[in-house]
Amino acid sequence: MSEGPFETTFRVGEVTDAEPFPETDKPEMAKLWLDLGDEAVQSAAQTGYNYDAADLVGRQVLCATNLGTVRIAGFKSEVLVVGVPDEDGHPVLVGPDRPVPTGGALY
Repeated sequence: MSEGPFETTFRVGEVTDAEPFPETDKPEMAKLWLDLGDEAVQSAAQTGYNYDAADLVGRQVLCATNLGTVRIAGFKSEVLVVGVPDEDGHPVLVGPDRPVPTGGALY
C-alpha cells in the first residue's frame, strides 16, 4: 500500500468486462474487470453518468494500483480507476489517446 500520493503507481489497464453495480449506495456505479498486463484486477467505479458498462469493454484507462483493496457491497475493488469531472461534476475517465501496452506506468 502507498504511504503517500507521490508513491502511488498509475498504470494503464484495459477493461475486459463491465456491468452495472446497483447494489451500492452510490448512483451510477459499475463493476469493472481490468487487465494490467501481468495481473487481472477489479474496480468499482462511478462511471454510469457518462458511460454504459458494455461500452467500457476494450477501453484503456489509467488506474492507481497500490492504494490497497476495499470491499464495496461485497465486491473487491483492488485499483482506483481515475477520472476528471465533467461540467456537471461527474467522472470522465482518464486514459491514453491512442493504444499503448497494457500495464504501462505513468511517468
